[in-house]
Amino acid sequence: MNSATSHDQQSTHTPAGLIAFAWTLVGVPLAYGLFQTVKTALNLFTG
Repeated sequence: MNSATSHDQQSTHTPAGLIAFAWTLVGVPLAYGLFQTVKTALNLFTG
């Protein structure tokens, strides 16, 4: 039987804390960058 069609593969469980940490690690710089972009864009368009 082909391993791609086998249904006996083990599933892994990722701890919720690790997921939250990863989202924070990505989300904080992303939010800061978006904030700076909006702030700069407002200065360009409003003077």
